[in-house]
Amino acid sequence: MDCRTVSMLGVCVLAFFGTLAVLPSPGYSQTQGMERRDDRRDDRKDARDTKQTGRQDARDTKAACKDAGNNRAECRQDKRHTKQDARGAARDVKRND
Repeated sequence: MDCRTVSMLGVCVLAFFGTLAVLPSPGYSQTQGMERRDDRRDDRKDARDTKQTGRQDARDTKAACKDAGNNRAECRQDKRHTKQDARGAARDVKRND
């Protein structure tokens, strides 16, 4: 290799590593407030998932109630109670974490 090729290779390597040094590192919380915000975000997501599961369970409960031959009002109450239980569980998820 001639001197010019070696020097161009060296410049390219230095430019590459210089670019890596300038790029931001993977995202980590910089302050305690950011960590708390991330924790709250996770808690809300878990609570939302719990409520969504409760909604599906309520639909299944109502369908089973209707299949059993119960009247519409009883099935509606069963669905309402199931959803309310899911909401309570979601509140507990947000409080305990």
